[in-house]
Amino acid sequence: MPLPRTRGTALRHRLAELRGPDVPAKALDARALAALAANPGCKRRAILDGAGVNKAALAGALGSPSAFGQSQFALTRGNAFEAKVKADGGAELLRLVREKLDRGAEPPAHARVPELTATGPEGRTARTALALREATEAPGAWTLLDHPMLALDVAGSPAFLEPDAVVVHPDGSWTVVEIKSFPMLDGSADPAKVGAAARQAAVYVLALEQVAARLESAPRVRERVLLVCPKDFSNLPTASAVDVRKQRAVTARQLDRLTRIEDIADALPAGTCFSPELPAADLTAAVESVPAAYAPECLSACELAFHCRARSLESGAVTSLGRSVRAELGGLTTVEDVLSAARGESGDPDDPAVAALRRAARLRAEALGQEAVAGCR
Repeated sequence: MPLPRTRGTALRHRLAELRGPDVPAKALDARALAALAANPGCKRRAILDGAGVNKAALAGALGSPSAFGQSQFALTRGNAFEAKVKADGGAELLRLVREKLDRGAEPPAHARVPELTATGPEGRTARTALALREATEAPGAWTLLDHPMLALDVAGSPAFLEPDAVVVHPDGSWTVVEIKSFPMLDGSADPAKVGAAARQAAVYVLALEQVAARLESAPRVRERVLLVCPKDFSNLPTASAVDVRKQRAVTARQLDRLTRIEDIADALPAGTCFSPELPAADLTAAVESVPAAYAPECLSACELAFHCRARSLESGAVTSLGRSVRAELGGLTTVEDVLSAARGESGDPDDPAVAALRRAARLRAEALGQEAVAGCR
């Protein structure tokens, strides 16, 4: 007799149906999770990421291939640099942690590096939690967790995350370590890349806080993470402490705003499937059945951005102009609505957005009229 299906099992089965038969789930990493948290109103991305759909393959099948992602050369260079940083039991990495974050601690002469291998992401998550607890309950030594596995609840579905490293200090506190291959020139790096790394690390901090909260005496998860990069144009590692309190607070707030994945799935038409093997027309209909919240920022964060941009432009949605413009326009959701309101053909005159548009239109007309007069002299 089969066991009754629980709510969690039913959701996993439903998400597997959305991916398509025999299509493996694509893991939701911290980079994708940070991008999802930056656009919590996009139900399309929420359900696709929650179901583990490969959005790059989906974009290709829709005829709008993605230009988003790292090159193979960058991945190879990054892996080689990470291996160098963690060589000799992570001696150089732990030295940088102490130098930048914990100068009062004893030098990390003999650090513990627990084995974290286990079967499946759930097994690795449990093994990581056990290693963190053991290191915290036996303070006085440094512990390096190389590629631990953490779980974070995202809209009712677990996301498994793998930071580059987590360090347990001699006082029992925990630090997230991010290792990047972009250079740090004269002690500073590209602010955009540092910001992206900080948002990614903030996701790991949130996941670590959930692990810490389950321990009898919750250890401190440090809100300053260590960013390790190549020094200048060499392959030698250097590091900087990055405060991620702001990114952590924003990410936590945005994740709380995400619509629960099962609610989005329940609203989809019966038989909806996002398998790239489907005919293009059926696949397009399935994708369009889920509302999107496109903004220009999506171009650097989502594989489906080109497809969503094309649909946004076709419909004349003002979101294609940017979130700040969309926020200023209130209830005017299309470019045609905006132009009509500016011409005085529609819209409530008492609406601040409509009044501002009409004033701008008058000023433009006056400016163009004056220029015309000036050109005739």
